[in-house]
Amino acid sequence: MRDQDPLPAPADHRLSTKEAAELLGVKPETVYAYVSRGQLSSRRVPGGRGSTFDAKEVEALARRNRREGGGSPGSGGDLSVRTRITFIDRDRYYFRGVDATELAARHSYEEIAEWLWTGRMLPGVTFTAPETTVATARRAVDALPEHTGPTDRLRVAAIAAAAADPLRFDLSEEAVLGSARTLIPTLVAALPPVLHDHRRDDGRLAPRLWSRLSGRKPDEASLRVLDTALGLLVDHDLAASTLAVRVAASARAHAYAAVSAGLGVLEGPLHGAASGLAHKLLLDVLELGDAAPVIAEELRAGRRIPGLGHRLYPGEDPRARALFALLEEIPRAEPALLAARDIVATAARHAPLHANVDLALAVFTASSGMPATAGETVFAVARTAGWIAHALEEYGERPLRMRPSGTYVGPKPPQPLPEH
Repeated sequence: MRDQDPLPAPADHRLSTKEAAELLGVKPETVYAYVSRGQLSSRRVPGGRGSTFDAKEVEALARRNRREGGGSPGSGGDLSVRTRITFIDRDRYYFRGVDATELAARHSYEEIAEWLWTGRMLPGVTFTAPETTVATARRAVDALPEHTGPTDRLRVAAIAAAAADPLRFDLSEEAVLGSARTLIPTLVAALPPVLHDHRRDDGRLAPRLWSRLSGRKPDEASLRVLDTALGLLVDHDLAASTLAVRVAASARAHAYAAVSAGLGVLEGPLHGAASGLAHKLLLDVLELGDAAPVIAEELRAGRRIPGLGHRLYPGEDPRARALFALLEEIPRAEPALLAARDIVATAARHAPLHANVDLALAVFTASSGMPATAGETVFAVARTAGWIAHALEEYGERPLRMRPSGTYVGPKPPQPLPEH
């Protein structure tokens, strides 16, 4: 019934709750969630039992739900979100229909961000932030304990930047993009510098971020890897953090708050923090000179091997493939590259898993004198642009559509009040 439009109903035809639920493809109790949200009206029949619903109204809602991929509030099913941003197809992925790895190879992170936001390519575009906003964010971040992780610092910087922006509640596209072009450089500038090169925080974002990650002076090849990594990681469809951003945007949270929601999810070890685990694994292999004992210990402890496999790619992650190709041009990255290949080959005896972007990031960070948390920082800064793109899309949808209904499995009500 959900695969085709229903036959037109006769005038004033009423449906029972069960009939309405069947037409909508939901559970009977979920029909009342539509009523509470004002999407359906109900009427009790005198002398009858339960509520009835106008058939034409139910049919219209069913058609709308199908057009929106089942992502309606109260559906109780898996959310399917229409998006024009990223398409993933086996071993490739695309930003607005253009191969993402080719975009990252030819354009800067900022240019790719603008492409994602507007569908226009602006050669040479850079992002800058007002000094007052940067100063506010730096003071907030500097007040944190020294051991604070990078994602916590970025989250605090985002909150501080929001507090400094009186226009943050303006959800028009122009205002949100203005906030995004300020927020991203603010996040980078708020991080404590490791390399003091006495340059202003202007120009391309990659050199600015490098100075927050490594004490070594970068060469152009290394900056190219970092800029490419930022571009490759801009977006990846509905990853967990991106879904959190869209839920926040569905509730009409402003862009800074939506980004904060994404940063909260990103910190999980199965998401943004995965590159740090791969970094540590890579260092262990480099220290021992052999991946076999390191992999054996991971498996013995019942842990998955970080940096391997991706649920969306049956083969090698295209982001990893692109970064490995660039890293092969950097002589100092050769030991880490060999260690990564050893990890893949050794783990293949246990399961045929390919390298993912976390392992490629680990090769880059380990060979660039960066800490294990550097990959997570790169991931978070890069993905902020994608989160903004998804927030903009969600602002164009009806509010609060990201509201599935829970399936209650607790004690059957009513239960007696608990005693002290």
